[in-house]
Amino acid sequence: MKYSKKWSSLLFASAIALSSISIAQPQVQAAQVKKPTNVIMLVMDGSSNNAVTLSRWYKGENLAMDEILSGAVRTYSAESAITDSAPAATALATGHKSNAKFIGVLPAVINSPGLAQIAKEDAYRPVANVLEGAKQQGKATGLIATSEIQHATPAGFSAHVKHRSQYDDISEQQVYQNIDVVLGGGFDSLAPGTAINARQDGENLVDVLKEENYDIVKTRDELLNSKKSKIWGGFAPSALAYDLDRAATRASEPTLAEMTHKAIDTLKKNENGFFLFIEGSKVDWAAHANDTIGIISDILSFDSAVKEAVDFAKEDGNTMVIAVTDHGNSGITMGNANTTSTYSTTPVSAFIAPLKKAKMTIEGALSQLNEDKSNIVEVAALYGLDDLSKDELATLTSAKDMGKVMVKMLANRANIGYTTGGHTGEDVYLYSFGPSKITGLVENTDLAQAMANFMGFDLNKLTDDLYIPATKAFTEKGYASKIDLTDKENPTFIAQKNDVTVTIPVNKNILIYEKDKTAKTYTFDTINVYNGTDFYMSKKVLKVLK
Repeated sequence: MKYSKKWSSLLFASAIALSSISIAQPQVQAAQVKKPTNVIMLVMDGSSNNAVTLSRWYKGENLAMDEILSGAVRTYSAESAITDSAPAATALATGHKSNAKFIGVLPAVINSPGLAQIAKEDAYRPVANVLEGAKQQGKATGLIATSEIQHATPAGFSAHVKHRSQYDDISEQQVYQNIDVVLGGGFDSLAPGTAINARQDGENLVDVLKEENYDIVKTRDELLNSKKSKIWGGFAPSALAYDLDRAATRASEPTLAEMTHKAIDTLKKNENGFFLFIEGSKVDWAAHANDTIGIISDILSFDSAVKEAVDFAKEDGNTMVIAVTDHGNSGITMGNANTTSTYSTTPVSAFIAPLKKAKMTIEGALSQLNEDKSNIVEVAALYGLDDLSKDELATLTSAKDMGKVMVKMLANRANIGYTTGGHTGEDVYLYSFGPSKITGLVENTDLAQAMANFMGFDLNKLTDDLYIPATKAFTEKGYASKIDLTDKENPTFIAQKNDVTVTIPVNKNILIYEKDKTAKTYTFDTINVYNGTDFYMSKKVLKVLK
């Protein structure tokens, strides 16, 4: 991949073995593995078993996921029984438990029972993920999310940073990873500007994508009509709409199932197979808000994407499909204080009928609210509250947070309970299909290992190949090195020996080798990562020095 013109001017002007956490082996169904192998990994972020049950009742028929239910997953992190999405994604993608907010790096704190400690110097060290492993196998790769594509879970499968909020670094690493198909939100994070998540480092990654011949699509129709083998879909500045709201608020956005189908159709043309990650992101957001309708909306949307994956896997015969949530959220229950003494005689309709009245999620309904709140009654009706009492209307009118009041009203009418607005620590359902189907109660880290085994590589060895500490490596070769933080948004690693200067820019896939004032740029299929302490690079970069 080429580097941007900005980097060209900046760079010319300025001219260990891994101590890994022990991982149990998952139970994998014996099968004859043929080549090429494909893996489709789906995550419905922040869902829970109770939420899935409620969604099935709401739909009125079985879910696609029901057919491939195969076990359960433990979700705890290296430091807590209740995980954040960042370490959860890191576990699923790399096979390593980590800490809150950490993306694709080893933990600094390990206190959960049963986990081995790591060497102090390995804290924050980047660890390779299954998408990177697939790419090293020559496979096509894809990344899909209904949130910003830079959000914690898709980032866990494509980037390495100390904090999930580092959107500049995450998006840059994703672009220079050269992923074949990337679909979702977060388009604001690709270029400088005035938006909240606009780039601060001055680089326009849209220009880089154009240089690399991506088909940059922004609508459903553009996506479905694309004929390119490399597609970057930026369908929203930040997150996409909830599935239930899409038709009324953002009809030009594709559904998660449509993005899944298009990605599979594009990636399957690679003769070496493919790896595809898919996230139904906003189940988690709805759960945080205790928005029952939002939860159901995007669980059912996710389930449609699972059907697309399983339908392909059945036809292909050599595709592993895994679907799971990364953690529970909200403690949602069918049954609340209303049903304490009547639960055994409360019919299904008492839970579902009030929910069926809603035409939009709380986010969608509130998007229709006039600035002067003159249409409160109509907005409440959109959320299924079509028969407000005088007291309820007065409460809504005076509420500082109408959304919080409305979700409580609907949950109460539908006899739905919530214990929290945060994550929860229960084991979650595991769904698996294919020639190496995973069964039983497993760790979230086991799923990464199973995917890597199926595709034919070892994650620990891959880390040793892709992420070696630069300072130590160059020192051993007689170079004097430093990390240049003059431009804090664009750190660089600089090593010098006699008349040779080597410059390694952060988050990119290049090295600039200068000798006798003549510079040459080398491009790799790996990226350079800075974790705040040292730069990490692949062994391929070192070979240039020979």
